[in-house]
Amino acid sequence: MPAPNLIGPEPHSTPSSQKSGGGAPRPLPDDLLREASRRLGIFALMGAALWTTGTLLDKLAQRAMNPTSSAWRTLDVPDLIAGAGLLVSLAMYRYTRRTGRVPQRCLDVGLLYLVFTALAIGLLWHWHAVPSDWPPNPVITWVGAVILMFPAIVPTPPRKMLVAGLISAAMMPAGMLIAKARGAWDFGSDWNALLMHYPDFMLVGVAVVISHVVTRLGHQVSKARELGSYQIGELLGRGGMGEVYLARHRMLARPAAIKLIRPEMIASGGDDAARLAISRFRREAEVAANLRSPHTVELYDFGVTEDQTLYFVMELLEGMNLEQLVRTSPRVDPARVIHILRQVCESLEEAHVRGLVHRDIKPANIHIGRLGLTHDFVKVLDFGLVKSMAGTTGEQSLATGTGITPGTPDYMAPEMLMGNAIDGRADLYALGCVAYNLLTGVPVFEGPGVFALIAKHLNEVPVSPSARADIVLPDGLERLVLACLAKDPPSRPASAAALGRALAALDLDPWTQDDAAAWWAAQPRVAPVPSTT
Repeated sequence: MPAPNLIGPEPHSTPSSQKSGGGAPRPLPDDLLREASRRLGIFALMGAALWTTGTLLDKLAQRAMNPTSSAWRTLDVPDLIAGAGLLVSLAMYRYTRRTGRVPQRCLDVGLLYLVFTALAIGLLWHWHAVPSDWPPNPVITWVGAVILMFPAIVPTPPRKMLVAGLISAAMMPAGMLIAKARGAWDFGSDWNALLMHYPDFMLVGVAVVISHVVTRLGHQVSKARELGSYQIGELLGRGGMGEVYLARHRMLARPAAIKLIRPEMIASGGDDAARLAISRFRREAEVAANLRSPHTVELYDFGVTEDQTLYFVMELLEGMNLEQLVRTSPRVDPARVIHILRQVCESLEEAHVRGLVHRDIKPANIHIGRLGLTHDFVKVLDFGLVKSMAGTTGEQSLATGTGITPGTPDYMAPEMLMGNAIDGRADLYALGCVAYNLLTGVPVFEGPGVFALIAKHLNEVPVSPSARADIVLPDGLERLVLACLAKDPPSRPASAAALGRALAALDLDPWTQDDAAAWWAAQPRVAPVPSTT
């Protein structure tokens, strides 16, 4: 999805304190700089290939034109120059692929690589002897071509491109002057070296224009990515409803995750439907923003862009979601499962007391990680599409009102699948499915398609987790999980708080902070992940 022109919840102008001082152009976003450094690596790799193939083809041409001579087999100075060009190109490529490199510094080194390449071409071009009566006619050389290609591939500020381009273009006259000093070519006045290569200097002007256009586009992307007080960075993830980007508060330097919900997901019914959806989105997001449980992901901001894209600004978390945890540890320790479920219950209880149902509890929406010094701290994600329990008649929520089917079939309660009225016990059914998945490593039900899954959730009694995975589980834990999976809501725990208390009362050695710290210490270092999916 193209980066939209983002605005805050209400139209506003950017304060002067947030603009680049003195009218200076804003820097390119970090992800564009990293992409530019990767393209610089490709440019260098292409240079290495040309140095190699050019030398080999030159040798083959020498052999074809003079079969009786063995000169093509010997290494001469041009071969050494080409070899140096090859080695420097490979070194440049390797440098661009180094972990921890600073992209802007990498691009600056790329300008030095451009100058070196031009010098090597200038020496190579004018190395062999030339008849003294050969006039120095104006010509466009490979140096001009390289100067022209560089800003088109690698975004470069125009001033830097002008300086590096002029120095690079001067390498061809320098090569001619060196050839004259060696006696390889007497072309008369030294000014003839500049006159012969003035087309390359003209191409420097074209290259500066190209660099201006390319960097201006990058600056426009940077401006378009501004959302209120946040600067949008690289893409973190993409889901069925939109994308999640890394963001940073411009004043506080606070990292965040911004979820953009695609316009087509809210405007399928036309303009009136879109306006109604946006109105509901604002109302429901305001309610979600007031959730204060420490186990609910914090919502910093929300709004609508000019192209009707909905967005949430949420805290950026470090760790992993339960979907990733199951891939890492297919069968999670029962004590750890209890530790996780109790924290989820705290988050859900607050929402349920406020009359809200999450409706999409699933492993991907439950995050565990470190908060301060606490390990295995749980955050429940995606509270932006909650549904009011009071809205089961007359008014629908944002999700159902705009044609978005909430929930995931693997974790949906039967009453949701039937379209009946729901309350917080629908979330408890989904939480039972999550617990089942954590304990066994497999979903409660599996089928060849969505309709088969729906039929099983509506009609089949789940196999007990211990029998399904052939493991021994505490009886009390298994009974609670199966109670959550009851088809009839009244047969489930009465509330998230009741489920949390029942879990706390189980006679089982608790999962401690020492246990959690040891587990995380054994894992590869995890990077920040989006707080929404």
